[in-house]
Amino acid sequence: MSNNSVKKVAFIGLGVMGYPMAGYLQQKGYQVSVFNRTTAKAQQWAKQYGGNFADTPAKAAQGAELVFMCVGNDNDVRSVVYGEHGVLAGMQAGAVMVDHTTASANLARELSQAAKQQGIGFLDAPVSGGQAGAENGVLTVMIGGEQGDFAQAEAAIMCYSRCAKLLGPAGSGQLAKMVNQICIAGIVQGLAEALNFAQNAGLDTSAVVEVISQGAASSWQMQNRSLTMLDGKYDFGFAVDWMRKDLGIALAEARENGSHLPVTALVDQFYSEVQQMGGSRWDTSSLLARLKR
Repeated sequence: MSNNSVKKVAFIGLGVMGYPMAGYLQQKGYQVSVFNRTTAKAQQWAKQYGGNFADTPAKAAQGAELVFMCVGNDNDVRSVVYGEHGVLAGMQAGAVMVDHTTASANLARELSQAAKQQGIGFLDAPVSGGQAGAENGVLTVMIGGEQGDFAQAEAAIMCYSRCAKLLGPAGSGQLAKMVNQICIAGIVQGLAEALNFAQNAGLDTSAVVEVISQGAASSWQMQNRSLTMLDGKYDFGFAVDWMRKDLGIALAEARENGSHLPVTALVDQFYSEVQQMGGSRWDTSSLLARLKR
């Protein structure tokens, strides 16, 4: 970007995802002002990347053309959006709010309306790719909202993404993320059962994986997680606690739209057993640990 087109943007929430995402924006020529509940983290970020930090979401959002958020859940989003210190209080008409939090579709529709009343655009834009995807700038972003708002934010979103697609009106991004997590839940459980079976059958399991990963049984999970699962390594960032939050959102939405998710509901229960085993912070591939108890 040439300096005369430098845009002022804000980034709210510097967790394992937000921290590197905000960093990519600063590195690629945007003027970034960050807010994080733990101020020390915001100070550390500013020192590392050379951006600014603010002591309220509203202050971070002042003068920003784009305001990005990546926090924990629906209530966390509301806490940084509304009220005298929330981003809506600091944003100007014509700016666009982009929520990267994985939250409910109902929240996305609510925020879209609240933003519209102030002449502000809104995109619900949950991401897939986990901590590694954020750190390497190769996230996949599923987006709900209006085309004009997406056009305004797309270049900035692509600073840390390899794919960003507008999928429909507000809420569509969150619904697509639910589809994503439903797919992952069933695949990881299938892989865990297969690896456990192979070991119990006395096979050279890594050799079996090497063969079958060339065929129809292959998946991203098999290629990236099967060997670490066999080694009992479950520290790849996307925690079981977060997956249960996401699956809970999907199961609640399914009750509203009449979808049947029997496998997803079962795997959600398996993850609750992993939590009881002390695996709340293990990553989603830890379903194998449950079978090995």
